[in-house]
Amino acid sequence: MPFAYEFARPALTVDCVVFGIDEDDLRVMLIQRGIEPFAGMWAIPGGFVRVDESLEDAARRELEEETGIRDVFLEQLFTFGRVDRDPRERVVSVAYYALTNLIGHDVHARTDATNAAWFALSEPPELSFDHAEILEAAYARLRGKVRYQPIGFELLPDRFTLTQLQRVYEIVLDREIDKRNFRKKILAMGILKDTGDVQKDVAHRAARLYRFDKRVYDRMVRKGFHFEV
Repeated sequence: MPFAYEFARPALTVDCVVFGIDEDDLRVMLIQRGIEPFAGMWAIPGGFVRVDESLEDAARRELEEETGIRDVFLEQLFTFGRVDRDPRERVVSVAYYALTNLIGHDVHARTDATNAAWFALSEPPELSFDHAEILEAAYARLRGKVRYQPIGFELLPDRFTLTQLQRVYEIVLDREIDKRNFRKKILAMGILKDTGDVQKDVAHRAARLYRFDKRVYDRMVRKGFHFEV
C-alpha cells in the first residue's frame, strides 16, 4: 500500500559555482538558459535532482551535461530555499562550488543550455533566479577559505612558480600581498616540493618550479591549520 505524505514536498535542485583563474581575473562558468523560465538569460549550471541519485552525483551530472566540465572537486556551499526563488514551483537548491584550471576542459553547452562561457567575476551578466546571491555566497566562501586552507591546487598547472601561486591569492583576495612574507609562510608550511627545474623560454630570469606535495597537503587539511596572508 503506497504511503501518503501529509505535507506537500518541494522540488530539489543543485547549482554549481565553478571558479577558474586566468592571468588577471577570477572567472566563473555560466550557462545561457534555453528554456523558460528566464530563457536567454545567464545562470549558474544546475538542475533538478533525480530520485535515484545523491546530491553530489546530481551536481556532477548537471555540470557535465550543461558545460562539459567534469572531474572537479565539488564542495557543498549552502542551501537556498527562499519561497519565491523559482516561479515554477517551490524549489530548494543545494549549491556547490569548485575551483578548476581553465586549461584542459572542453567547455560546451548541452541539454537545456544554449551556451556556456567563462565570465570575469568582476563583470558578470544579469543572472536568473537567485543566482547572483548564490554567486556572492560562493565568492565569500572562497575568500574565507584562503585563511584555513591553501588554494591554488586546483587553479594552477602541475608545476608553477611562487609568483604564479601568489598571483592566485592576490586575484582571489583582490589585493596585493607582500612578496617576502608570502614566500616565507608558504614555504614554511612544507606543502610545496621544489622540482629542481626552472622556467624555460622566458624573457626574464627563470624562476624555480614547484608542485604541491599532495600527501603533506592532505595531512594538514585533516589536522587543520591557519594560513593568514
